[in-house]
Amino acid sequence: MSHVMLSAMITPRIRSLPALLVVAALAAGGTGATLGAQTRAHPVTGRQYAPTMSVEGAPWLERRERDREEEPDLALRLLKVPKGAMVGDVGAGSGYMSLRLARLVGAEGRVYAVDVQPGMLQLLQQNAAKAKLANVVPVLGTIDDPKLPAGALDLIIMVDVYHEFSEPQKMLQRMREALKPGGRLALWEYRAEDPNVPILPLHKMTKAQVKTEIELEGFKQQRVFDDLPWQHLIVFTRP
Repeated sequence: MSHVMLSAMITPRIRSLPALLVVAALAAGGTGATLGAQTRAHPVTGRQYAPTMSVEGAPWLERRERDREEEPDLALRLLKVPKGAMVGDVGAGSGYMSLRLARLVGAEGRVYAVDVQPGMLQLLQQNAAKAKLANVVPVLGTIDDPKLPAGALDLIIMVDVYHEFSEPQKMLQRMREALKPGGRLALWEYRAEDPNVPILPLHKMTKAQVKTEIELEGFKQQRVFDDLPWQHLIVFTRP
Protein backbone atom coordinates (compact mmCIF):
# COMPACT_ATOMS: atom_id res chain seq x y z
CA MET A 1 0.00 0.00 0.00
CA SER A 2 1.38 3.42 -0.97
CA HIS A 3 1.72 6.42 1.34
CA VAL A 4 -0.96 8.17 -0.75
CA MET A 5 -3.37 5.29 -0.19
CA LEU A 6 -2.67 5.33 3.54
CA SER A 7 -3.43 9.06 3.65
CA ALA A 8 -6.63 8.58 1.71
CA MET A 9 -7.90 6.11 4.28
CA ILE A 10 -7.64 8.62 7.14
CA THR A 11 -11.07 9.93 8.08
CA PRO A 12 -11.58 13.57 9.13
CA ARG A 13 -11.99 12.41 12.73
CA ILE A 14 -8.71 10.45 12.65
CA ARG A 15 -6.85 13.27 10.91
CA SER A 16 -7.01 15.20 14.18
CA LEU A 17 -4.98 12.48 15.95
CA PRO A 18 -1.24 11.87 15.68
CA ALA A 19 -0.21 9.90 12.62
CA LEU A 20 1.10 7.06 14.74
CA LEU A 21 -2.38 6.06 15.88
CA VAL A 22 -3.54 5.87 12.28
CA VAL A 23 -0.72 3.64 11.13
CA ALA A 24 -1.04 1.39 14.17
CA ALA A 25 -4.72 0.95 13.42
CA LEU A 26 -3.98 0.13 9.79
CA ALA A 27 -1.36 -2.41 10.83
CA ALA A 28 -3.74 -4.15 13.18
CA GLY A 29 -6.40 -4.28 10.47
CA GLY A 30 -4.21 -6.11 7.95
CA THR A 31 -4.59 -3.54 5.18
CA GLY A 32 -1.55 -4.69 3.20
CA ALA A 33 0.87 -2.28 4.88
CA THR A 34 2.12 -5.07 7.13
CA LEU A 35 3.98 -8.33 6.72
CA GLY A 36 1.07 -10.55 7.65
CA ALA A 37 -0.76 -11.11 10.90
CA GLN A 38 1.23 -12.48 13.80
CA THR A 39 -0.89 -14.19 16.44
CA ARG A 40 1.73 -15.87 18.61
CA ALA A 41 2.46 -14.71 22.14
CA HIS A 42 5.50 -14.61 24.40
CA PRO A 43 5.63 -17.86 26.41
CA VAL A 44 6.37 -16.11 29.72
CA THR A 45 4.55 -12.76 29.70
CA GLY A 46 1.73 -13.79 27.36
CA ARG A 47 2.23 -10.60 25.34
CA GLN A 48 0.88 -10.98 21.81
CA TYR A 49 3.34 -10.19 19.02
CA ALA A 50 2.32 -7.26 16.83
CA PRO A 51 2.30 -7.29 13.01
CA THR A 52 5.23 -5.74 11.15
CA MET A 53 4.93 -2.79 8.80
CA SER A 54 6.12 -3.53 5.26
CA VAL A 55 8.25 -1.34 3.02
CA GLU A 56 5.11 0.29 1.59
CA GLY A 57 4.73 2.11 4.90
CA ALA A 58 8.28 3.49 4.83
CA PRO A 59 7.27 7.12 4.11
CA TRP A 60 5.53 7.17 7.48
CA LEU A 61 8.87 6.39 9.16
CA GLU A 62 10.20 9.71 7.87
CA ARG A 63 7.14 11.82 8.73
CA ARG A 64 7.79 15.33 10.04
CA GLU A 65 5.78 14.75 13.21
CA ARG A 66 8.10 11.98 14.33
CA ASP A 67 10.74 14.37 15.68
CA ARG A 68 8.15 15.92 17.99
CA GLU A 69 6.49 12.64 18.95
CA GLU A 70 9.70 10.73 19.72
CA GLU A 71 12.49 13.33 20.23
CA PRO A 72 15.18 11.01 18.79
CA ASP A 73 18.06 13.41 19.35
CA LEU A 74 17.20 13.69 23.04
CA ALA A 75 17.07 9.90 23.30
CA LEU A 76 20.53 9.54 21.77
CA ARG A 77 21.91 12.23 24.09
CA LEU A 78 20.56 10.25 27.03
CA LEU A 79 22.41 7.18 25.77
CA LYS A 80 25.68 9.14 25.43
CA VAL A 81 26.82 7.29 22.33
CA PRO A 82 30.58 7.86 22.05
CA LYS A 83 32.67 8.61 18.99
CA GLY A 84 34.14 5.48 17.46
CA ALA A 85 31.42 3.19 18.81
CA MET A 86 30.26 0.10 16.96
CA VAL A 87 26.47 0.13 16.98
CA GLY A 88 23.67 -2.10 15.70
CA ASP A 89 20.29 -0.65 14.73
CA VAL A 90 17.94 -3.65 14.58
CA GLY A 91 14.78 -2.93 12.65
CA ALA A 92 16.46 0.06 11.02
CA GLY A 93 13.82 0.60 8.35
CA SER A 94 14.73 3.47 6.04
CA GLY A 95 17.48 4.69 8.37
CA TYR A 96 15.76 7.28 10.54
CA MET A 97 17.93 6.42 13.56
CA SER A 98 20.85 4.82 11.72
CA LEU A 99 21.85 8.09 10.07
CA ARG A 100 21.74 9.94 13.37
CA LEU A 101 23.88 7.25 14.96
CA ALA A 102 26.34 7.37 12.07
CA ARG A 103 26.92 11.08 12.65
CA LEU A 104 27.41 10.51 16.37
CA VAL A 105 29.95 7.69 16.09
CA GLY A 106 31.88 9.47 13.34
CA ALA A 107 34.22 8.09 10.72
CA GLU A 108 35.96 5.79 13.22
CA GLY A 109 32.67 4.18 14.24
CA ARG A 110 30.22 2.02 12.39
CA VAL A 111 26.47 1.44 12.33
CA TYR A 112 25.16 -1.98 11.32
CA ALA A 113 21.64 -1.21 10.07
CA VAL A 114 19.57 -4.40 10.18
CA ASP A 115 16.25 -5.06 8.52
CA VAL A 116 14.50 -8.18 7.22
CA GLN A 117 13.21 -6.43 4.10
CA PRO A 118 15.52 -5.78 1.14
CA GLY A 119 13.31 -2.86 0.11
CA MET A 120 13.91 -1.10 3.43
CA LEU A 121 17.66 -1.59 3.10
CA GLN A 122 17.56 -0.14 -0.40
CA LEU A 123 15.86 3.00 0.93
CA LEU A 124 18.35 3.15 3.79
CA GLN A 125 21.31 2.99 1.41
CA GLN A 126 19.81 5.76 -0.71
CA ASN A 127 19.31 7.95 2.36
CA ALA A 128 22.84 7.27 3.60
CA ALA A 129 24.26 8.18 0.21
CA LYS A 130 22.31 11.45 0.14
CA ALA A 131 23.62 12.26 3.61
CA LYS A 132 27.18 11.34 2.48
CA LEU A 133 27.60 8.84 5.31
CA ALA A 134 29.99 6.01 4.53
CA ASN A 135 29.91 4.31 7.93
CA VAL A 136 26.45 2.71 7.65
CA VAL A 137 26.55 -1.01 6.86
CA PRO A 138 23.23 -2.49 5.64
CA VAL A 139 22.55 -5.98 6.98
CA LEU A 140 19.77 -8.27 5.77
CA GLY A 141 18.60 -10.11 8.87
CA THR A 142 16.01 -12.83 9.39
CA ILE A 143 13.12 -13.15 11.81
CA ASP A 144 15.32 -15.09 14.26
CA ASP A 145 18.83 -13.71 13.59
CA PRO A 146 19.95 -10.09 13.03
CA LYS A 147 23.18 -11.36 11.42
CA LEU A 148 25.42 -9.07 13.47
CA PRO A 149 29.15 -9.72 13.93
CA ALA A 150 29.89 -11.74 17.06
CA GLY A 151 31.35 -9.92 20.05
CA ALA A 152 31.87 -6.71 18.07
CA LEU A 153 29.26 -4.19 19.19
CA ASP A 154 29.22 -1.60 21.98
CA LEU A 155 25.50 -0.85 21.63
CA ILE A 156 22.42 -2.28 19.95
CA ILE A 157 19.24 -0.23 19.66
CA MET A 158 15.68 -1.25 18.79
CA VAL A 159 13.30 1.63 18.17
CA ASP A 160 9.59 0.74 18.28
CA VAL A 161 10.44 -2.69 16.90
CA TYR A 162 10.95 -5.29 19.63
CA HIS A 163 7.21 -5.74 20.17
CA GLU A 164 6.95 -6.91 16.54
CA PHE A 165 9.46 -9.76 16.80
CA SER A 166 7.89 -13.15 16.12
CA GLU A 167 11.00 -14.86 17.56
CA PRO A 168 12.05 -12.50 20.35
CA GLN A 169 13.96 -15.05 22.40
CA LYS A 170 16.13 -16.17 19.50
CA MET A 171 16.72 -12.57 18.42
CA LEU A 172 17.83 -11.57 21.92
CA GLN A 173 20.18 -14.53 22.13
CA ARG A 174 21.85 -13.55 18.85
CA MET A 175 22.08 -9.91 19.93
CA ARG A 176 23.67 -10.92 23.21
CA GLU A 177 26.30 -12.81 21.22
CA ALA A 178 26.95 -9.73 19.08
CA LEU A 179 27.63 -7.44 22.04
CA LYS A 180 30.99 -7.04 23.71
CA PRO A 181 31.04 -7.89 27.45
CA GLY A 182 29.47 -4.87 29.13
CA GLY A 183 27.84 -3.80 25.88
CA ARG A 184 24.42 -2.15 26.01
CA LEU A 185 21.02 -3.03 24.55
CA ALA A 186 18.54 -0.12 24.35
CA LEU A 187 14.82 -0.44 23.61
CA TRP A 188 12.34 2.28 22.74
CA GLU A 189 8.77 1.07 23.40
CA TYR A 190 5.52 3.03 23.63
CA ARG A 191 4.26 3.23 27.19
CA ALA A 192 1.42 0.77 27.82
CA GLU A 193 0.94 2.24 31.29
CA ASP A 194 -0.15 5.58 29.80
CA PRO A 195 -3.63 5.63 28.21
CA ASN A 196 -2.85 9.04 26.71
CA VAL A 197 -0.21 7.60 24.38
CA PRO A 198 -2.24 7.42 21.14
CA ILE A 199 -1.34 3.96 19.87
CA LEU A 200 -3.14 0.64 20.02
CA PRO A 201 -2.31 -1.63 22.98
CA LEU A 202 -0.78 -4.31 20.74
CA HIS A 203 1.97 -1.84 19.85
CA LYS A 204 2.77 -0.83 23.43
CA MET A 205 4.73 -2.49 26.24
CA THR A 206 4.98 -1.99 29.99
CA LYS A 207 8.26 -1.60 31.84
CA ALA A 208 7.56 -4.90 33.60
CA GLN A 209 7.05 -6.76 30.31
CA VAL A 210 10.27 -5.39 28.87
CA LYS A 211 12.32 -6.18 31.97
CA THR A 212 10.98 -9.71 32.26
CA GLU A 213 11.45 -10.65 28.62
CA ILE A 214 14.91 -9.13 28.17
CA GLU A 215 16.43 -10.31 31.45
CA LEU A 216 15.27 -13.88 30.74
CA GLU A 217 17.77 -13.92 27.87
CA GLY A 218 20.80 -13.03 29.97
CA PHE A 219 20.72 -9.23 30.11
CA LYS A 220 20.65 -7.00 33.18
CA GLN A 221 18.52 -3.87 33.29
CA GLN A 222 20.71 -0.83 33.81
CA ARG A 223 18.43 2.20 33.57
CA VAL A 224 14.97 3.38 32.54
CA PHE A 225 14.57 6.85 31.04
CA ASP A 226 11.13 8.49 31.18
CA ASP A 227 12.20 11.70 29.45
CA LEU A 228 10.60 11.03 26.06
CA PRO A 229 7.08 12.16 25.11
CA TRP A 230 5.52 8.74 24.48
CA GLN A 231 8.16 6.04 24.91
CA HIS A 232 10.06 4.16 27.54
CA LEU A 233 13.78 4.12 26.81
CA ILE A 234 15.09 1.08 28.67
CA VAL A 235 18.76 0.15 28.73
CA PHE A 236 20.23 -3.26 29.50
CA THR A 237 23.79 -4.54 29.64
CA ARG A 238 25.41 -7.80 28.71
CA PRO A 239 27.17 -9.00 31.90
